[in-house]
Amino acid sequence: MVPGIDMSKWWGKDGGERKGTPVIVKMENPNYSLLEIESPDTAFRAVEKDRGKNAKQMTWVLLLRAHKAAGCVAWVGNGVLSLLSTIKKRLILGEGVKMENDKSSKGKLLYRIILGFLITALAFLAFEMFAHFNGWQYYLQTSNLSMIIPRTIEIQGLFHQVYVGWVDFRVEYIAPLIQFLSNFCVLLFMIQSVDRLVLCFGCFWIKIKGIKPKVEGEPKPIDAENPGSFYPMSISAVCQLDWPKDKILIQVLDDSDDESIQWLIKSECSKWSQKGVNIIYRHRLVRTGYKAGNLKSAMNCDYVKDYEFVAIFDADFQPKPDFLQQTVPHFEGKPEVGLVQARWTFVNKDENLLTRLQYINLCFHFEVEQQVNGVYLSFFGFNGTAGVWRIKALEDSGGWLERTTVEDMDIAVRAHLNGWKFVYLNDVRVLCELPESYEAYRKQQHRWHSGPMQLFRLCFPAIISSKLSSLKKANLILLFFLLRKLILPFYSFTLFCIILPLTMFVPEAELPLWVICYIPVFMSLLNILPSPSSFPFIVPYLLFENTMSVTKFNAMISGLFQLGSSYEWIVTKKAGRSSEPDLVAMEERETKAMNQPQLFRGASDSGLSELTKLKEHQDATPNPAKKKTNKIYKKELTLAFLLLTAALRSLLSAQGVHFYFLLFQGVTFLLVGLDLIGEQMS
Repeated sequence: MVPGIDMSKWWGKDGGERKGTPVIVKMENPNYSLLEIESPDTAFRAVEKDRGKNAKQMTWVLLLRAHKAAGCVAWVGNGVLSLLSTIKKRLILGEGVKMENDKSSKGKLLYRIILGFLITALAFLAFEMFAHFNGWQYYLQTSNLSMIIPRTIEIQGLFHQVYVGWVDFRVEYIAPLIQFLSNFCVLLFMIQSVDRLVLCFGCFWIKIKGIKPKVEGEPKPIDAENPGSFYPMSISAVCQLDWPKDKILIQVLDDSDDESIQWLIKSECSKWSQKGVNIIYRHRLVRTGYKAGNLKSAMNCDYVKDYEFVAIFDADFQPKPDFLQQTVPHFEGKPEVGLVQARWTFVNKDENLLTRLQYINLCFHFEVEQQVNGVYLSFFGFNGTAGVWRIKALEDSGGWLERTTVEDMDIAVRAHLNGWKFVYLNDVRVLCELPESYEAYRKQQHRWHSGPMQLFRLCFPAIISSKLSSLKKANLILLFFLLRKLILPFYSFTLFCIILPLTMFVPEAELPLWVICYIPVFMSLLNILPSPSSFPFIVPYLLFENTMSVTKFNAMISGLFQLGSSYEWIVTKKAGRSSEPDLVAMEERETKAMNQPQLFRGASDSGLSELTKLKEHQDATPNPAKKKTNKIYKKELTLAFLLLTAALRSLLSAQGVHFYFLLFQGVTFLLVGLDLIGEQMS
């Protein structure tokens, strides 16, 4: 094989000067001439046009290319056969699956609407195929006005008359409506893209200028006997935090209904208490208000009045021992600061494709959104964990309320309305865990997108009547709530899941190529910039985000109009990978990569290790009754068939990019609908 580029200019130091001893190569076959090689790179230069091409070399090139092509075809064929086999097992035979149980009336209504679209699309596909094979392809393209149906067209029969009437009706009435809705969604898409671009520029400027929150004065060493040291009373949820023991109280808040888990937690608390840690175990029999109710109950205790700060951690979050030393000093000399938020980092981000795609979103959220809003606005949504609150700020803002499923965002908005400022620390990271199953991730996203709409309805009058400046009010209403919580899921679902398939059956209303391809790819690139290692997943990320728009749109509508299970709190299921061995292993990898001395985390001899051994024993013991179970998600499956039907229709119009987008998006919906992404639930 002869590359068509001269590599000597890259390898040589003298600008392409040839070096080496001339070599004569004699071919064994006498039919070939002698070839003189003057230097090691001579054989790799392009062949002169007048010399012709070597037939044997061309044969090998063609064979290699054919081998690669055959490998690709075999890979695609195996994938298609596996997918068809899964469809047969799960949809036709129903092996090892259970149907999605959607209690929401809004969810059922959305499913029926999508199903109606699918049935209509199948009917129109059959009609259009019949018209296509009879040569009745009449439609009006926006860029080609020569295909307008003539009024004096000769009717060839009843079906032809019906088809001509349908085309005339869709040109006059349906196409303008779809085009108007399409233009409206494209406008929203462009506004959201500009917002995303501005955030990225803000993050880039922060990196260039090295802008970071600063601590007033010099850091002070820990000295419990020195009353002048700045170590105020604070509350935490971990016992290994490096802080004076007489200045910290740990509350373990348990809402579980499993007695074995309760016993293990009590045992753990008892052993830490015997080691001198000031720790209290609190268990509620009634889960009123869910997490907000639990926090409210804990903060109403009399002994909390002696403390100034509270650090909050969910069960799967594991801060480093110096967490309080890195966060609490940012309150010193700044009485207006009410919250210091740390960043999340994930122990299982490379576990499967689902966790990789989640990592892209969350990395952008913390690296760009939280950091930019923290630097320029001193306000962002509290993430519910891995943050330190000034208790006075909580009390001044009304404390924890049980009115929504996003109690963290609720208290953050109310504190902002009362003039408190927030500090975001991008360099302080707390290890946690991502949900590994689609079922758990889907329920988490439903809560995260229905809750903000509930909160917007409740907070809108307070925002209007607050003493905030007009700019901050506009930021809260237009950007924080409407653009990023309502408009984003609305246009994603409407534009790519509804309007695009419709334009295949109403070709007079078309979506331009830059809306389908260029802008989404560019925006996906911006999302991946904070996590460059995720660049190979840009296409799956783009397709999966469009797939998740169904869940987010349904949740947004449910929260906005108080429909279905919008107030239901479902705990996100996780695999428990944030256990101590996993954390230590990850910490060692990170510190080794950064060439820093490793941090030591002592092993716990508590009942949690006994629980781990028990689980290992159960996993090792064969249990024939235990089977993996997958769910069938009806809305995603119905949309998959709708998009695939639209892809078939696009073949009749020879729309290349539209066809491939609909095909790949439909396959993505199919994979998600069959629960083939992430870990299976048992």
